[in-house]
Amino acid sequence: MAAKVYYEQDGDLSHLQGKTVAVIGYGSQGHAHALNLKESGVDVVVGLYEGSKSWPKAEQAGLRVLSTAEASKVADVVMILVSDHIQADLYKQHIEPNLKQGAALMFAHGFNVHFKFIAPRKDLDVLLVAPKAPGHRVRELFEEGMGVPGLVAIFQDASGNAMNIGLAYAKGIGCLKAGVIQTSFKEETETDLFGEQAVLCGGTAELIRAGFQTLVDAGYAPEMAYFECLHELKLIVDLIQEGGLNYMRYSVSDTAEYGDYSRGPRVVDQHVRDSMKKILEEIQSGEFANEWMAENREGGRTKFLATRKAQTDQPIEEVGAKLRSMMPFLKRKKEMPTA
Repeated sequence: MAAKVYYEQDGDLSHLQGKTVAVIGYGSQGHAHALNLKESGVDVVVGLYEGSKSWPKAEQAGLRVLSTAEASKVADVVMILVSDHIQADLYKQHIEPNLKQGAALMFAHGFNVHFKFIAPRKDLDVLLVAPKAPGHRVRELFEEGMGVPGLVAIFQDASGNAMNIGLAYAKGIGCLKAGVIQTSFKEETETDLFGEQAVLCGGTAELIRAGFQTLVDAGYAPEMAYFECLHELKLIVDLIQEGGLNYMRYSVSDTAEYGDYSRGPRVVDQHVRDSMKKILEEIQSGEFANEWMAENREGGRTKFLATRKAQTDQPIEEVGAKLRSMMPFLKRKKEMPTA
């Protein structure tokens, strides 16, 4: 059965009138949610830790900023938009003790609730509103009078009004202009993790690196390998996003299309499909979630940070930095830290 989709007429901002919405975190998603809600006429407060570098940024944007505990205390709706691995401790220490009876607790990713790192009180509405785009894009399109598609899910409907609150929130950040699909915490969490690991980040990054290294090992110039296996990927992805796989195949040469049909299944073969299935099983069972949380808690992120450092020093990154300097039209939305 097709999922239900909600649009602008389905959301009513009156369900947030007289309420204070606390946005916990002011990163990519946090800044977009807070500013979009404020400009939609919602009473917004941003919750941050004392000394946060984002504190003056939020104040300069005209937002009221309080500590996470104080923001949670004054709010009727609390949206948690900090990293997955710190949500549970933050919730237990600073948010849950200060939540009003009958408040609404919101997330943009179901990870902590679905895998039971957070167990919300029974008096709370617990729901998810998840824009399907990075925060900068959520903000850009809102300023242009448009919106990005999103998801809405209800985990706990203590008040009987959780969906109305979720749709009002989705309207406030602009998502209902594009459409919001109803899902569940389980479906959103497991498909999101699978997409990141098997296709969007893990799968794509490894495919790029493998293709680059195959060409370099065969004696081709690293610059040529970079252009063919990384740089031009955006052209293909843009075509797919605009019109699907068939539109991409229509738009490329017949030679490329034939190579797609005849060689693609040899790269993504049964072994790859079996590996994808295993990855999904690890997500569904909670194995990945427990592994990731243990890495952050008991492991001190040592393996994660060492792997990040090793990936940063790959030859493809050195070649790419040189070639990107030749293309000043490539503009990054945010700068990476230098250390």
